[in-house]
Amino acid sequence: MAVRHPAPAPGPSPSPPRDPESDPTVWRTRFLSLLDRIPTPTAISTTEGEITVANPAFAALWGLAPGRLAGRRLLDLLTPTDEGQLSRVETALTKGSRSRYPVHVRWTVGGEPHTGQLTVEPVSDPGGASPPLLTTLLVDEPPAMRDPGAEAPRLTAQESHILALVAAGRTTAMVARTLGLGDDGVNYHLTRLCRRLHAPNRTALVARAYVLRLLSPTAWPPEPHL
Repeated sequence: MAVRHPAPAPGPSPSPPRDPESDPTVWRTRFLSLLDRIPTPTAISTTEGEITVANPAFAALWGLAPGRLAGRRLLDLLTPTDEGQLSRVETALTKGSRSRYPVHVRWTVGGEPHTGQLTVEPVSDPGGASPPLLTTLLVDEPPAMRDPGAEAPRLTAQESHILALVAAGRTTAMVARTLGLGDDGVNYHLTRLCRRLHAPNRTALVARAYVLRLLSPTAWPPEPHL
């Protein structure tokens, strides 16, 4: 007579696959990727104004890679032109207000002054902690050069390097790899250079750079004129 053995107890049911859309790491990666592609200078800071992340367009204003701005204070880089505006922002943040606050600021790079409007916006934190700040910077347009033969603007070392690489026929991707920037950071620099030199495109930018003696007329590969 056959002996019947008891059926084995059922094992634990397998866990359902984890939905990647619920993983905060996935969303953080997506956000940082999007931030890098935004052409507007943008940074995230703590409530105290310490930068935690900046996009290439923001870092490019100081000729730096984005990672080198982490840990820097916004007020070490930008100076409010109206202390009253800054005081109102600080008061609003202390009271927990959630709105957008414009602050007109100025800064200097390579001896050249710049101005613009910094917009500060607290970002809601589900944990109830002090909210991080989303800051965007709208740079004021420089005054137009009235005389085509006027004195050439002073460029930063990075702007001069980008100009020389473009004059040598390098693509945006090649310039980005050479300087350790993102494509958007390079494009931001080129857009600013076109505006400052009043050139409609890269070809005109290079021609204008030679006319203003920003590039050496006797060097190849191109290099900044000293």
